[in-house]
Amino acid sequence: MLVLENDQFKQREDVQIDPEDRGYQFGDGIYEVIRVYDGQPFLLGEHIERLVRSAREIKLPLPLSAEKLEGKVTELIAQAGSSSTGVTNATGNVYVQITRGVAPRTHQFPKNPQPKLIGYFIPAERPHTAMANGIKAITAPDIRWLRCDIKSLNLLGSALAKQEAVERGCQEAILHRDEVVTEGSSTNVFIVTDGMLRTHPANHLILHGITRATVRQCAEQLNLHVSEAPFTLRELLAADEVFITGTTVEISPVIEIDARPIGNGSPGPVTRRLQQAFAELIDQGVK
Repeated sequence: MLVLENDQFKQREDVQIDPEDRGYQFGDGIYEVIRVYDGQPFLLGEHIERLVRSAREIKLPLPLSAEKLEGKVTELIAQAGSSSTGVTNATGNVYVQITRGVAPRTHQFPKNPQPKLIGYFIPAERPHTAMANGIKAITAPDIRWLRCDIKSLNLLGSALAKQEAVERGCQEAILHRDEVVTEGSSTNVFIVTDGMLRTHPANHLILHGITRATVRQCAEQLNLHVSEAPFTLRELLAADEVFITGTTVEISPVIEIDARPIGNGSPGPVTRRLQQAFAELIDQGVK
């Protein structure tokens, strides 16, 4: 595996993680996952912009400028494609992580941090089955911290929820605070009622999803009304359609929640229209 370490490319076995790296000890860092279709990064600028925002929110200096980081990600995809892995024009994900770096273990920030950036490409096909057939989900209390808008490395709450979903034979956990739905463990959530879409406001309680924002744009182009307004578990279960959005799941219908069918138990027409519009954006991006 080819790995980007700060501004250099190395083989995986040549990359070292110090035991006193603050990302390892405190989760003191941020990350992004960037989708790649046919060798082309999708919505790269938006992902880097969110990475910069996350860094600013936790007072983390970036080891590279946004412009240089975009270039390095593009170069990483190209170099991975020309390596022995044979992923030329591949579809997959680029994972980028930045920690505050190595420092003696104290809770306060080091005075002169040396941030560490790691990035690598992971081949992964589009989630065709989930998009076509839909997924099953559970509901779970949202026990995460109160700055979910920061894409930080502190993901234990999300991991516990996802694990519970998997153990119950489902693919996602839809989270709620006092029965108000926030988002999925690794996705944003939309409901459709009487042809109108609703999703939680982009505040500190959810991640401001790149795919979420793009789906909103697709909906507007299709003359579909979207309301950023909280909704309850009761409204979730009574919705005509439910779907989740995210970099790796794209737009995946949710056909069952807590063993109860949503609508008629199959992907709905509004979800299908949005999937088609999103697929057209992907096609435009890889041409």
